Amino acid sequence: MKSVDWNLRDVRHARARFPWAKTLSWLIAIAVAAKVLWAVWQNPNFQWEVVRHYLNETSILHGLETTLSLTVVSMVLGSVIGLVLAIARISDNALARSISSLYIWFFRGTPLLVQLIFWYNMSTLFPKVGYTLPWESVGHSWNTNDLITPLTAAIAGLALNEAAYMAEIIRAGLSSVDPKQMETAQAFGMSRLRALRRIVIPQAMRSIIPPAGNQLISMIKATSLVSVIAMSDLLYSAQTIYNRTFEVVPLLIVAVLWYLLITSVLNLGQRVLEQRFSRGYGDMGAKAKVGVVSKVARRKPMPFTADAIEAQGENR
Repeated sequence: MKSVDWNLRDVRHARARFPWAKTLSWLIAIAVAAKVLWAVWQNPNFQWEVVRHYLNETSILHGLETTLSLTVVSMVLGSVIGLVLAIARISDNALARSISSLYIWFFRGTPLLVQLIFWYNMSTLFPKVGYTLPWESVGHSWNTNDLITPLTAAIAGLALNEAAYMAEIIRAGLSSVDPKQMETAQAFGMSRLRALRRIVIPQAMRSIIPPAGNQLISMIKATSLVSVIAMSDLLYSAQTIYNRTFEVVPLLIVAVLWYLLITSVLNLGQRVLEQRFSRGYGDMGAKAKVGVVSKVARRKPMPFTADAIEAQGENR
């Protein structure tokens, strides 16, 4: 065996290099953010006293309540209709697939603002709506203006538009589940609907929750469009005040702060739901990694010195 000159360093007590670049980038980012925040806070044109005054104003809080109510109702209705459309989209019935595809094509292809205005002006096309039963000679009818109020127009426009997007989200989630699980469930005597409810949908929720959470946050912001049909939501309430006081920027900041607060809370809720429905997927991999790391940590560290390496060579 040839003699080798081992000019190696003892790295048993080596330390990682200090991350100067990362630390410097953080310091620069913090300095820039602090400078911007200080400039905004000290700028008198923002009128922070006016913002503080109207932040808890009665009409603003009423508009906030309307925004939250519209979001909840429209999201629930949109999710239910979207689930039906998604099931129809992946069914074996050609008629159901065609109707679902046509619905999704229409409502995703037209702007939400146009749909809201269309619903609000439905009485120009149908002044009266009603029905007549086959065994009755006289039908029942109502004035469209009595039925299509700003509230019903807003709910109809938001919910039906949201259903088209939720249908594609739910369809993608259902498609992510192995189709053999549906076949196995039906082989054990389950109906298709029961297999969807008990087996497929719970597994699909892991893929549905993230995009559905994004849609919920988008719905919060989309409710601001109902101000064009005189619906007193959060933005409409702010507009009503600044049209009277001409304090446009402070009232818009009030609306922005409330929107940011709502979306921040929804982000936390989405994270909790994602962690709940991801149980059994990421935890197993994490436990496996912890087990490997613990085994490696229990091993006796190898000395990387020249004498140790030469001694190992002699033992061989």
